[in-house]
Amino acid sequence: MGAVVADDGPSGVKAPDGGWGWAVLFGCFIITGFSYAFPKAVSVFFKELIREFGIGYSDTAWISSILLAMLYGTGPLCSVCVNRFGCRPVMLVGGLFASMGMVIASFCTSIVQIYLTAGVITGLGLALNFQPSLIMLNRYFDKRRPLANGLSAAGSPVFLCALSPLGQILQHEYGWRGGFLILGGMLLNCCVCGALMRPLEPPKKSEPTKEPAEKKVKKKLLDFSVFKDGGFVIYTLAASIMVLGLFVPPVFVVSYAKDLKYHDTKAAFLLTILGFIDIFARPICGMVAGLKWVRPRCVYLFSFAMIFNGFTDLMGSMSADYGGLVVFCIFFGISYGMVGALQFEVLMAIVGTQKFSSAIGLVLLAEAMAVLIGPPSAGKLLDATGKYMFVFIIAGIEVTTSALVLALGNFFCIKKKSEEPHTKEEAAEREELNKSEDKTPEDAKVDSIEVEQFLKDEPEKNGEVVTNPETCV
Repeated sequence: MGAVVADDGPSGVKAPDGGWGWAVLFGCFIITGFSYAFPKAVSVFFKELIREFGIGYSDTAWISSILLAMLYGTGPLCSVCVNRFGCRPVMLVGGLFASMGMVIASFCTSIVQIYLTAGVITGLGLALNFQPSLIMLNRYFDKRRPLANGLSAAGSPVFLCALSPLGQILQHEYGWRGGFLILGGMLLNCCVCGALMRPLEPPKKSEPTKEPAEKKVKKKLLDFSVFKDGGFVIYTLAASIMVLGLFVPPVFVVSYAKDLKYHDTKAAFLLTILGFIDIFARPICGMVAGLKWVRPRCVYLFSFAMIFNGFTDLMGSMSADYGGLVVFCIFFGISYGMVGALQFEVLMAIVGTQKFSSAIGLVLLAEAMAVLIGPPSAGKLLDATGKYMFVFIIAGIEVTTSALVLALGNFFCIKKKSEEPHTKEEAAEREELNKSEDKTPEDAKVDSIEVEQFLKDEPEKNGEVVTNPETCV
């Protein structure tokens, strides 16, 4: 992997918006799918675990909770690792951790051991893959970034639709131990995705300067200066309120249908409808967000998506039959897909490329606390009232409140500067790029002389084409 350097992003490199970026997008699609779908997919093994260890449903539910807590709560740790070692090495190690956790879990003899292996180790491995993949996507795409974010976010519903039935097949054919072992092998594909994350090469300069070295020394492993940005603070607050209620309806909608006396298979089909709509909603929303008129106002589109989601929850609380729940799942799938496609795009637009690696870690940590509070508190409310209506109403109010915080805070508290760099480093990079593009004819002559001299000094090598491995596919 070479020497260890701070992964502060190449200086003066414009995002290619294509080329190898499509391979990075493919890797990000797979990583996002595993990260979000895996905690839900392992739930198909819970009945086997209950029978094997003589435990209750609440005990097995901790596996998914620990996975999600590790995915969100280790955000700052991932930021430090990325800024210290780079995205590719962190993702390769994360892929090994994710696979190793499931493989070891297949040999466990108690539920506590499964918490530590399938929960903590696999969750840490997925976290070490998820965050760096988003950072690399941000570096490879600029003009097409909203579309790229929408396509990568579509990995979550696609993998959920694929992993859940696959898990049922594996459980039926090989039991939970064989299923865990095979899923552990599948998670090694995270290492392949990590290998795709080739770092962008900085431009070569004829005269080396000492400035880049000085900048690398000053680079912080976790940049808390993002809290000085009012837009980031408002986004973090809004996102934390949002996740209190965002994940509640998908958790309770199946139980809601069963409570209305519908068959288990028919009730579970509601999640299939939701996931199918979500698959198409995310890339379409990414395309809309990339439109010339919409992109500068992307934060307001994100606010609309949250209001749409909250209003859907409020309407879903009044569902009295299966048809009403189907309509709810359709509209919830659309709004949920819009939120999923826009949440990281808006954060990238707020903080910029240089501070994104630190910003996303701090945001995920804040969201982790809300994720641990949201569904359990909704469950307690359900136990106390016995009515799903109140659960959906509270979730809708929380998501709608987050939308108002983001939209009003952005409108009244943030003085936008149209298309200005977010940091002094970005300003210096853009100025450097402009200088390189506006070369005088004399500079061009000097460059041509250097090229001629290089060709004279470089002898022909019997027709062999000498290539640079860093730029070859």
